[in-house]
Amino acid sequence: MALFCAAVGRRFSLDLYGIRTNGVTVIHSSFTATSGARLPLYRHYSSPKSRLGIGLQIVSRLQGANAKYELFLQRYFPRFYVLYHTFTKGIQLLFQDAKEVTVIRTRMLNNSVEVQDLPYRDMEKLRQFRRDMIKAIPLLLISIPPFANYLVFVLMYLFPRQLLIRHFWTPQQQTEFQGLNHSHRAQHHWAVLKGLESAGSHVKDGRLKISLLDLCNKVQSGVHPNISDIQAIRGLFSGAPLSIKRINANQMRQLCPLFFLTPRLPTPMIGTRLNSHAIELLQLDRALSRHGLHQLDDSELRQACYVRGLDSGSLSINQCREWLSQWLQFSSHLKGIKCFHLPIAWSVQLKYLWGRVICLSS
Repeated sequence: MALFCAAVGRRFSLDLYGIRTNGVTVIHSSFTATSGARLPLYRHYSSPKSRLGIGLQIVSRLQGANAKYELFLQRYFPRFYVLYHTFTKGIQLLFQDAKEVTVIRTRMLNNSVEVQDLPYRDMEKLRQFRRDMIKAIPLLLISIPPFANYLVFVLMYLFPRQLLIRHFWTPQQQTEFQGLNHSHRAQHHWAVLKGLESAGSHVKDGRLKISLLDLCNKVQSGVHPNISDIQAIRGLFSGAPLSIKRINANQMRQLCPLFFLTPRLPTPMIGTRLNSHAIELLQLDRALSRHGLHQLDDSELRQACYVRGLDSGSLSINQCREWLSQWLQFSSHLKGIKCFHLPIAWSVQLKYLWGRVICLSS
């Protein structure tokens, strides 16, 4: 029996031992089928803590390589570095906005909250994100065919104001493009006022007719009318001849650039878009009144004025705050909303810019 066990021991043996180094356990097992043949097997086991450490090392190395790449671009290709940095930063801002919009939408769904009941910042975030996506969709469609992305990059470089959304603009471009957009908007001021003056000649009520024509003359001469003068004629914009259903197609198309809407649509669609935009502005006004002007920072205040038609970049913060306060004072008296209410409120309250506007429009 002893001889048999010794013989088996020579032909069949099993060794198992473990070595642990740097958090990794290496198990070595040797299985011997015959005295002259060995089949070594190695198995590596790592703890979750060690795997996390490996992941952090990989991320750290990638970040280091990216930092060296950016330093290389900044040193040898400074102009390309500005584009690269703006693009990467824009991607981060876009994903951040998408995340915030998702949170807002989820909260609206879970709490059964309507858009008009949202806080001002949430409402403004939804409005701006939707406009950004509408602007970005054509560029995304162009990039779908194979190798079309190269054409997209060329178009983005040549026409950044028309094709790129604000996330991918440099700070200098944001200031420049905002001024250009307002200059394009200001070119239509004169036509809008002339349209109001022409429509005012068809008003049957003599008192309202005189009030409207006097208001147009004040604006054209650079005089800032009182809010009471505007409120006195607001009834004209809920019926003939200045309601959205009564004005002609040319007047509608003149209004579109004031709100950065395209006029190259069928007339019924233009009327619908103008009315929707006016309702959206009224909801923003009411949300801003609840929020309070004093809680807006400087950039939010300037953006709120710019959305409502003011070239806020050329004015001081106090002037913007005063102008927006007068806008909200008038908007708070509107019980119903018609498409023309807000354009007339906007067109007669540009207290500081009418002299410049008339020069641009003439």
